[in-house]
Amino acid sequence: MTQSQADLDRVDGAHDTHAGHDHGSAPVRRRARGVHVAWAVGASVVLIALVAVRAVTAEAGPWGIPNPVQDLLTLSTSVIIESLPFIMLGIVLSVLVQVWIPESWLLRILPRNPWGRRAVISLFGMFLPVCECGNVPLARGLVRRGFTVPESMTFLIAAPILNPVTIITTHQAFGFDDGILIARLLGGFAIANILGWLFSKHPQPMSLLSGRFADECRLDDGHGHGRTRREQSLDLFVRESSILMPALVIGSLIAGAIQVIVPRDVLVALGSDPLYSVLAMMVLAFIISVCSNVDAFFILPFASTFLPGSIVTFLVFGPIVDIKMLALMRTTYSTRTLVQLTTIVALLSLALGLVVNYLA
Repeated sequence: MTQSQADLDRVDGAHDTHAGHDHGSAPVRRRARGVHVAWAVGASVVLIALVAVRAVTAEAGPWGIPNPVQDLLTLSTSVIIESLPFIMLGIVLSVLVQVWIPESWLLRILPRNPWGRRAVISLFGMFLPVCECGNVPLARGLVRRGFTVPESMTFLIAAPILNPVTIITTHQAFGFDDGILIARLLGGFAIANILGWLFSKHPQPMSLLSGRFADECRLDDGHGHGRTRREQSLDLFVRESSILMPALVIGSLIAGAIQVIVPRDVLVALGSDPLYSVLAMMVLAFIISVCSNVDAFFILPFASTFLPGSIVTFLVFGPIVDIKMLALMRTTYSTRTLVQLTTIVALLSLALGLVVNYLA
């Protein structure tokens, strides 16, 4: 029995399930999910209302639409268009992992030592040129295949940084100047494995998942129940798409609205201070929600005014924690887990940026 299955059994026992179904707490979890959805929609409405307030006094654009509204539509649409191909690719790869690739192929190459196992899992991204958005369905697929929740987190955090497309684009933008490329790769690898180790100490790792995804894992025994692989693949593709696409749209709207409301000049003015420049870049990375495959080119113009450590922080923190990613990760992990994850990643990214600033 795998660790994940054992955790599932303990969760089942704790909730007094019957025949694999948790009748008593399911309505509570449905109400909780409704609260989270309502909060996300409410936040979007509030932010868009603030954009509308700005639009009232703003000049109209070429088509008679106020400039803030045009900016919101442009920024939100660009995030969706930029992320959508990678999410689709990630879902397809997740289906391949769950349905078509024998489990022994994945487990055969993994060391028995937990540290070595997580280290190898964090390098899976080298063979999967997918940005952070596409790695969410892949991480979900790993949990369904028997990987522990901390192992899925290790993959999810490391993969968008340690993949060939990100490495190539970062090198094209910065080369080896100021150690930005090396610091990004080593920092991403270290943060992923530290986070995986910390969460591996949790007494009930499956409780780190969202209620809905934990239920799906609990009821998924890994068999097709007489269905063909093609039918299983189609079912998984539709299910993952229906979960991830609304999260992407809401996250993109929030990211676009904040970019319209918060003046970028405020962030740029902080670029010369070793501490404030790092904090400013963390805020910028959180707001912009740009894809890890192209974020090096986005941040390149800031390299002349911001210190190297702040650039490294942007390139490490952004692919792990931003508005879009939190919306997507909420489909898999609980809110409490995401708060803990964000706090740990923020502190480690801040420390990395300060080290680079004072050593570069």
